[in-house]
Amino acid sequence: MSASQERQVHLGRRTVVAAVGAAGVAAALTACGGSKDGEGADTVQPAGKGGGEVLARTSDIPEGGGVVFADKGVVVTQPAAGTFKAFSSKCTHQGCAVKGVADGAISCPCHGSTFDAATGEATAGPATQPLPETPIKVADGAITLA
Repeated sequence: MSASQERQVHLGRRTVVAAVGAAGVAAALTACGGSKDGEGADTVQPAGKGGGEVLARTSDIPEGGGVVFADKGVVVTQPAAGTFKAFSSKCTHQGCAVKGVADGAISCPCHGSTFDAATGEATAGPATQPLPETPIKVADGAITLA
C-alpha cells in the first residue's frame, strides 16, 4: 500500500447504532432544554391562564353536559341550569384527554374513567383523583378563562 492510497475504515454495526443513539439523546436533551429567561415558542401555559379569552357563550354549554376545549386543555360543564364549572381536560389516571360530557359525567375514552361534571371528582374507572378545577368567569353570556 502506498502513502497516496486512502485508508478505508469499516464501522461495525454496534458503532453505528451507538453513534445514532447518542445523536438522538443529544437532540432530545436540546429540545427539552429551556432558555434561562423563560422565553420560547414551546412554552405551555397551564389551563386557566387565558387572560380573559372567551371560550364559549353560555348557550353553547348544554345543561347536564359540557364541552371539551382540547386546544385550551379545559372542559366546561353546566351541571345545573345557570351553573358553570371548568376542569382540566387531562385525565388524572394517565393523562389522556377527556372526550365528552353527558348525563352529568365527564368521560375519558382511554381506560373508562368518569368524573362528576359538577365537582370533577372521579366516579369510576382507574382514576382516583379529581380533575383539577380551572377558574372561569361567566358574565354577559360569555364564559372566559380567569
